Amino acid sequence: MTVATAAPPATDTDPSGRRVVVTVVAVQLAACLGFFAVTAHLVAHLRHDLGLLAGTVGLVLGVRVGLQYALLLPVGAVTDRIGARRTGAIACAVRALGFVLLGGAGTVGALLVAAVFLAVGGALYNPAAQTLLAGVGPDRRPGGFAAYVAAQHVATVAGPPLGLLLLSLGPGFPLLTGTAAALWTVGGALFLLLPRIEQPGGGFRGVLTGVRTVLRDRGFLLFALMTAPTTLLANEIMTSVPLLGFTPGAATLCFCVLAAVAAAVQPFVASRRRGEHPWTLRAGLLCAAAAFFVLAPLDGTRTAPLMLAAVLNGVANGLVQPSVFQRASRHAPPGGFGSHYGVLAFCAGMFAFAGDLVIGRLFDLGSTAATLALTGVGVSALIAAFGARGPGGRT
Repeated sequence: MTVATAAPPATDTDPSGRRVVVTVVAVQLAACLGFFAVTAHLVAHLRHDLGLLAGTVGLVLGVRVGLQYALLLPVGAVTDRIGARRTGAIACAVRALGFVLLGGAGTVGALLVAAVFLAVGGALYNPAAQTLLAGVGPDRRPGGFAAYVAAQHVATVAGPPLGLLLLSLGPGFPLLTGTAAALWTVGGALFLLLPRIEQPGGGFRGVLTGVRTVLRDRGFLLFALMTAPTTLLANEIMTSVPLLGFTPGAATLCFCVLAAVAAAVQPFVASRRRGEHPWTLRAGLLCAAAAFFVLAPLDGTRTAPLMLAAVLNGVANGLVQPSVFQRASRHAPPGGFGSHYGVLAFCAGMFAFAGDLVIGRLFDLGSTAATLALTGVGVSALIAAFGARGPGGRT
C-alpha cells in the first residue's frame, strides 16, 4: 500500500503504484456496485413499501449524509495516522453491516440505526481510498483517480439494473441489501491484500494537529467552503427524480445516462492534468447549475428534458470530482492529504445534509415548493462557480 504519510510516493515506473491503483479501482467497483444498486431504489422503498413521508425520507437520507461527512473532519486525519489499508478494511466491514441492518429495518428508528452504520463506513472508506491514490506518483495520480471515478460511474450504470433484478426475486429488498453487503465484504478483503506500511505515531494529539493545520490554511479553507455544494449537486438528482413522480424505469435510465456521460468525461480531465486548471471546476459547476434549472419544472411525465438534465449533471460530475481531487492532492503536503480531504468533505457533507432536510420538506409542500427547492440547488452551483478559487487563491 502506498500512503502519503509513508515512504516516498511511488513513481510512474514503480509497480507498487500500479498495484495500488488497480486494487483501489477494484474496491471502488465492488463497493459502488453494491451502493448504487441499493440507493437507486431506496427512496422508492422508503416512500412506497414503508409509506414514509418525503420529509421523513429526507431525514433518513440526511442523517446518513450529514453524519458521514461530519465524521470526515477527524477521520481524514485518523487515516493519516493509522494508514489507509487498515482504515479501508474497517470501512468495508462497517458498511456491510449497515446494509444488512437496512434490509431488515421496518421502522424509522431501525432505519436511522442502519443509516448510522452506513455513515460511519462511508466516512472511513472515502479518505482511505483517496489517500492511497494521492500517494502514488504524480504522473500516475490523475489517471488513477480518473479510473477510480470511472469505476464509480460504471457501477452507477450497472447498479440500478442489478437492483431491479434483485428486487424482482422472492426476498426483494433484503436480498438487494444482502448482495450489497457481500460486495462491500469483497472490497474489505481487497484492501487487506495490500502490503502493510508503518505509520507515524502521535495518537489523538497527532489527529488534532492535522486538523488544526488545515484549518489554519486560509486559502484551502476558503476553497473548501466555496466548493461545499458539490456533494449535494452530485447526489440530489438521485433523490429528486423519484420524488418528482418519474417511473422506476425512467429514473434508472436517467441514472445510467448520467453515469455514462460522467465516465466518458473522465479521460479528458485526467489528460495533461486538466483537473488542476481553474476553468475545469468552473465549467463543471455551471453544467450542474444548468442541470437543476432544467430539472426544476419537471412533473414526472417529460422524459426528454430529464435526459438533458442527466447529460448536464453527468458532464458536471465528470469535471468537478477530479478537479477537486487533483487540486487538493497537489496542495496537500506529504502525509497530509487525509486531513485536507476530511475538511473538504466535511464542508460538502454539512451543506448536503442541510440541503436534504430543506428539500425534503419543500417537496412535501407541493410542486411549486419543489420547483423552488431545485432552482435553489442550481443557484448554489452558480454561486460556487463564480466564487470558488484554488487553494492558492486562483479563480
